[in-house]
Amino acid sequence: MVDSLVPIGVEAEAEVLDTRAEVSDAAFTTEGSHPERSERKDFFVERHGLRFAGTHLILDLWEAERLDDVAHMECALRRCVEVAGATLLHLHLHRFTPNGGISGVAVLAESHISVHSWPERGYAAFDIFMCGAARPHRAIEVLREAFRPKRMTVTEQLRGVF
Repeated sequence: MVDSLVPIGVEAEAEVLDTRAEVSDAAFTTEGSHPERSERKDFFVERHGLRFAGTHLILDLWEAERLDDVAHMECALRRCVEVAGATLLHLHLHRFTPNGGISGVAVLAESHISVHSWPERGYAAFDIFMCGAARPHRAIEVLREAFRPKRMTVTEQLRGVF
C-alpha cells in the first residue's frame, strides 16, 4: 500500500481569528443598520503565521470498498463532520445506476464535504473545505477506515490567504 500525503501540517491546530468586517452595515442591507452585524466574526483562520479563509483538502481513494453503499457513505460523511467539529446543515446523496456511483454533498456552516465515487473502478474523490475552528484533517482517518483504500492521496489548499 502506497500512501502519499503532501505536506499539509496535519498535526497543526488552527486558531480562529476574531476579525471584524471593514464594511458598513449598509453593505449588508438597504433597510437600516443592524448593529449585531458589525460584531460578526468572519471565521478566518490563522496557522503558522498565515491568515486564510479555510482549509481545502482534496482526497483521492483508489481500490476502495463500499463506494456504492449510500447508507455507508452517509454514515461516513456524518462521522467526518462530527470528528472535524463542524456543523451539518444539509446532506444530500444521489446513487447512479447501473454502476452505483454516488455523488453528494454535506453542506456545513463551515463550508462543505463533497464526494463522487466510481465503484466500478474502486475510485472516489472527496473534497473537504472548512473554515473557522473546524479541523478538516481529522476526517482523513474516518474516510480511510470507512472505505479501506489500498492507496490514498491528500493535498491541501489554503483558501483566501492574505
